[in-house]
Amino acid sequence: MTTAHRTARAERVSATRGAILAAAERLFAERGIASVSNRQVSEEAGQGNNAAVGYHFGTKIDLVRAIVRKHNAHVERLCHQMVAQVGDSTDVRDWVTCLVRPLTEHLDSLGNPTWYARFSAQLMPDPTFRDVVSGESLTSPSLMTIIEGLERSLPDLPADVRRERFAMARLLIVHTSAQLERTLADGGNGSDWTATGTSLIDAITGLLLAPATTG
Repeated sequence: MTTAHRTARAERVSATRGAILAAAERLFAERGIASVSNRQVSEEAGQGNNAAVGYHFGTKIDLVRAIVRKHNAHVERLCHQMVAQVGDSTDVRDWVTCLVRPLTEHLDSLGNPTWYARFSAQLMPDPTFRDVVSGESLTSPSLMTIIEGLERSLPDLPADVRRERFAMARLLIVHTSAQLERTLADGGNGSDWTATGTSLIDAITGLLLAPATTG
């Protein structure tokens, strides 16, 4: 096989994988992950071979992981830049900004409509798929730095309360983003990713700084 043939084949494979990822993300966002089969994804991606998803990605879990990684690459770059700017801050709002802005800026950069926020929301109810996202997050050095920064900035908040509020913050980010994405896709106006990011930062900062009531 000549170099030109190998290049052409690699380009076809890359285009096919891209089409499958885009189709899967859209279908999962709109219908739910459990409701969509690999065959439906293949058909939506314009693939005559109904086994195309399995051939290129393996299982549905592998496909979900590939979608997450596709977006995480850009989110991680943005996150790394923001973390570098924050340095050794002990201001909770600085670290919350690092947590929120990379995602909202990434979603804003995709144009309209997008599906990733709604796709992410579909992952949350299913522990198997939710663990995929958690596993990918644990590979992010920037996210680990943000968590360490928040923990340093919240020394008086009990560890169990801190973990609970981090989980609340995650839900708030995911579902608020999904709601805005749906509104924008439906032609709604009145808000945007920048404004929503600011509102999330305000809300999560308040959540983390609220006193912990005992008894």
